Amino acid sequence: METTLVLIKPGGVQRNLIGEITRRIEARSLKVVGLKLINAPRATVEEHYAEHRERPFFNGVVEYLTSGPIVAMTVQGDNAVKAIRAMMGATNPLDATPGTVRGDLALSIEDNLTHSSSDPDAAARELQLWFPEGTI
Repeated sequence: METTLVLIKPGGVQRNLIGEITRRIEARSLKVVGLKLINAPRATVEEHYAEHRERPFFNGVVEYLTSGPIVAMTVQGDNAVKAIRAMMGATNPLDATPGTVRGDLALSIEDNLTHSSSDPDAAARELQLWFPEGTI
């Protein structure tokens, strides 16, 4: 049993894709055990992407994730990290396979709809950051 983080970015929230993305997660027999709609604090986003601080895209990502509401989800299940990553598809939606969230619903890397933890260690760190109060 693994636990991982999924963020639905402002574009996904604005396009009313919360239900569709959640439906796909639950259809894979994964369980949503934490869910909140928030305006992401800048400090949280900066800490989340801290390893990219020196990269040219850092400020743009921070600005985007703080530009509107996001949904933060804690998801549990067998092989949850890999299952979610596969479901979301390639980071660049133009490279994402049809049938994935990004392959079906996104058109640009700047608005690729979601973030998901890359591995169990990243998931543990990110979940502590986004759900410091814990989940069910």
